[in-house]
Amino acid sequence: MSKKVVIPGELISAERKKLGSNVFVADGKIYSKVLGVIDDTDEQASVVALEGKYSPRADDVVIGVVTRVVFAGYGISLNSAADSFIPSKAVRDQLRIGDVIMAKVDRVNELKEADLAYPRRLIGGEVIEIVPVRSPRLIGKNGSMLELLRKGTGSELVVGKNGRVWARNGNIDLLKKIVAFIEANAYKSNLTNALQDYFGITISEKVAEKSAESESLPRQDGTSEQEESEVINYSNEGEFK
Repeated sequence: MSKKVVIPGELISAERKKLGSNVFVADGKIYSKVLGVIDDTDEQASVVALEGKYSPRADDVVIGVVTRVVFAGYGISLNSAADSFIPSKAVRDQLRIGDVIMAKVDRVNELKEADLAYPRRLIGGEVIEIVPVRSPRLIGKNGSMLELLRKGTGSELVVGKNGRVWARNGNIDLLKKIVAFIEANAYKSNLTNALQDYFGITISEKVAEKSAESESLPRQDGTSEQEESEVINYSNEGEFK
């Protein structure tokens, strides 16, 4: 079953309701501001956007790329309208242009520039780009989709709210195909169940073989189990139901 997709200006509800995200009122009716999926309840009308650039918010977990190195610190690209900056004193290891980091958004100013906290360099691996507003689908309810992707592909994963996925080890080619599938079908319901069936029936043997080939590595840059669970739990916000 699919959620209803609407375009900007399309009617969401003719009833009086609380206004959620990405909607506006005209002549007492509620309309969509964006291309997205209706998230309408008895009390509130909202639209979950399917397109758009990343707009930083405090406490977002993000994946950044170092684009500038100066004496005071590092310029970081977050796939948003403005670059961010990390002071040198906030980073344990010296960074270079092209390095990939995981961090949490601390503050956002009126220019949408984000101050980042708790940066960690992500060693090795690859970065997969997706539409930022669709990243919650890669997390799923209570981290269910993320855990499925980890187990199904044997990969280490971090999903940033800014539309970047960092992956290392396991079956990366398969992971890229699955991520592309989820991104293309972000408006559909029951994706987790569908992929659980796919992984369980189709590729369980392949995953076992691939996992056996890969050497186990420690968590990236010393990230603790508690810290990683915080990444998963926060990223659940805005998920499709």
